[in-house]
Amino acid sequence: MSLRSKIALVTGAGQGIGRATAQRLARAGVNLVIQDIDEAALAETARHLKTFEV
Repeated sequence: MSLRSKIALVTGAGQGIGRATAQRLARAGVNLVIQDIDEAALAETARHLKTFEV
């Protein structure tokens, strides 16, 4: 089952399991909406995920 071009919302994406989940989904070609209470950690995750070009 292909996840390419699907959309996923990942909460807690700034660190830990949420960040790892966002990375795996990005590698699979999923378009992401990410959220976290820690804005600095979320910004770092967003910068990292941009390297996947999703």
